Amino acid sequence: MDNLHWIERWLDHLAAERGLSGHTLNHYRRDALLLDHHSRDTPFDTLHDHDLRRILASLHQQGLSGRSLARMLSAWRNLFRFLMRRHGFPRNPCDGLRPPRHPQPLPHSLSVDQTFALLEPAPRADDPLATRDQAMFELLYSCGLRLSELARLTLTQLDLAQGELRVIGKGNKTRIVPIGRVALEALARWLAVRGSQSGDWLFPGRNPQRPITGRAIELRLARRAVLAASGQPVHPHMLRHAFASHLLQSSGDLRAVQELLGHARISSTQIYTRLDFQHLARVYDQAHPRARKKPAP
Repeated sequence: MDNLHWIERWLDHLAAERGLSGHTLNHYRRDALLLDHHSRDTPFDTLHDHDLRRILASLHQQGLSGRSLARMLSAWRNLFRFLMRRHGFPRNPCDGLRPPRHPQPLPHSLSVDQTFALLEPAPRADDPLATRDQAMFELLYSCGLRLSELARLTLTQLDLAQGELRVIGKGNKTRIVPIGRVALEALARWLAVRGSQSGDWLFPGRNPQRPITGRAIELRLARRAVLAASGQPVHPHMLRHAFASHLLQSSGDLRAVQELLGHARISSTQIYTRLDFQHLARVYDQAHPRARKKPAP
């Protein structure tokens, strides 16, 4: 059987048993097809680590970043692990391979003051879209949601009485997160004007039977940032970053933040400790008498 057959077998497995989204599957397909192309149609069961090392080096020379190569290598490793377990392949040629090191950029976040300024405008009672937007943005910040998680929320996931939200994250993994008081109040106002004929989606789109799109949320938040005179572009993921960094600054509980964000690995959450350190360093520079620069003579 040719390599394309094995790739499709693997993708079917990921879709059926791990419940990955079409977007994620497309990324995996692209990475696997790139491997097939650069292996020059060599059958996957005859590839060795030196073959993959040559491919990675070639891609790196073509300008692919260490981050992209790491993601690609992870996909290949998963593919061969599947082929060994389900189809008797003799080896995983990815074992022992490491991508080039790459600097990990810090996520763009908002300070507490910037976040409050963004969420400050109170919607008019006669403006249902502004009421909806306020509920969406408060929920993003209160619960640390991903954009896709917010867009596809249904009414059954919301428990106003308990102040909880059941979030369906990556890989259909479910987590329960608390909803803050201000977000609960914004949601109650939205539900009062939403109407009962809007289907099951918490935030329906133009067609009530379909959810609001992620792009629509992005555009509404960008418009809010302009009205709030934030001075910088704001996208929905920045409110998730703000949730994580502000919570970590206040509590220092990395494991709790990991659970609330729905991160599978603690390393994904640890990046916020760097944001927290940057905040502490700024406070130190501004406040400590030995840190402040001497005035110019």
